[in-house]
This record gives sequence, structure tokens and C-alpha cells, in this order.
Amino acid sequence: MHYNWNWGIFWETSPDGIPYINTLLIGLEWTIATAAFGWIMAMVLGTIAGTVLTTGNKWAVRLATAYVELFRNIPLLVQMFLWYFVVPELLPEAAGNWLKSLPNASFVTAFLALGFFTSSRVAIQVATGINALPRGQRMAGAALGLTPTQTYRYVLLPMAFRIIIPSLTNEFAAIIKNSSVALTIGLVELTAATYSMREFTFQTFEALTGATIIYIIISIIALLVARFLEKVTAVPGYITTGSAGSGGH
Repeated sequence: MHYNWNWGIFWETSPDGIPYINTLLIGLEWTIATAAFGWIMAMVLGTIAGTVLTTGNKWAVRLATAYVELFRNIPLLVQMFLWYFVVPELLPEAAGNWLKSLPNASFVTAFLALGFFTSSRVAIQVATGINALPRGQRMAGAALGLTPTQTYRYVLLPMAFRIIIPSLTNEFAAIIKNSSVALTIGLVELTAATYSMREFTFQTFEALTGATIIYIIISIIALLVARFLEKVTAVPGYITTGSAGSGGH
């Protein structure tokens, strides 16, 4: 196969009137925005569901388990399609039309799907972190006169999050990579921008190499931040569930 390499393609003008490198950077902005919104949503819902999993309320535990199993076992691609194509059809006509007419419907759908999917995985991490703590932590909170809610807020959750920082780092790296699925519902994030560049220029290897380098840079930054957090929040004597550099996805 004879292939004409052209690394200068990144500075040539795209049909949008901007250099292709800017096309990739705009895609990167959408990738980061999608992952960031999805991550915030995942942390909130995942913390709530994970905490409920460790309580003694039987029905609450069953509901949290159902939530986790529902969103964890359905492939992200399927969830993305369900949220984007099926849910608007199931809602009342006015609500469905409103969803379809949102200016950034694909972006909203993408971070919602990522948020629900990742929250189920975060819930497992949070529950594991709480269960890894000695029973004396919970008893000490009660001995101090704290309510169960206060014990979770001031004792168990702060300690649990210190333990699970490495595994949460892996989830954060995963949500950035999973955001590429959003191209299937029309969001022009980094991977979609790469495909667009490839289709217009036929410089496949250069486009994919550029996207790969950008993804690697993001992963390295996330890894360095995680190692810093792991170092400053480490509690002597407590084991961790993994390492920020262990990957996992």
C-alpha cells in the first residue's frame, strides 16, 4: 500500500473555514464538557446509591441494587440510543417535541446517559469503600452521639473516598473515553471530529494519530491529578483499592 503522509494537514483549512487542528480542539471541548457534566452527575447519584447500599433498610437497598444493576448491565451505546430516540416518543407529545427541539439535544442526551451509566459503577466503588472501613468507625460515630446521617457525612464517606480515589480515577478516565459513543447520536466530540477530518482529507492515519495524542495527554493529566490527590489524602494504615496508575479499562 502506498500512502502519502501529510502532517501539515492539521494546519490546512477545513470546509468550516478553520484549520483542521481547530476542528479537533473544538471536538475536544465537547468531549471535556460531556465528560465533566456526566462525571458530576455520576458522583452525586453514585454517592447516594452507594451509601444506600450500605444501610440496613431492606427496601432502600433493593431499590439501590435495582438502580445499579439496571444502568450497569445495559450497554452504554444502547442507553444512549434509548435516551435519544425512544424516551422522547414515550413522553407526552408536547414534552417529547420539547426534548427533540433542544438546541443541544445530543449533548444533553450524551451526558445524561454517561451520568446514569457511570453512577452505577461509582455506587459500587462507594459501597466498597464504606464496607472496607472497620465496624468501629460506625460505632464510634454512634458513641459520639452522631445520627446515622451525620456518621455517614462526617466519618464514613470522607474515609471511604480517600480509599477509593484510585478506582475513581479509573472511572474518570473511562468516562472520557466513553464519551466517544456520543458520536452515534450526532454529537461532534473529539472522535466525531476526527472522523470528519478523515473523510474530508483521506489522511486517516494523521487524523487518528492526532486524536490518540490528545486522548493520551488527557489521560496523563488525569493520572497526575489522581496521584496528587491520592498522596495528599492518604491515611496511614489504610489500604487502597488500587493504584492511580493501574488502569483498569
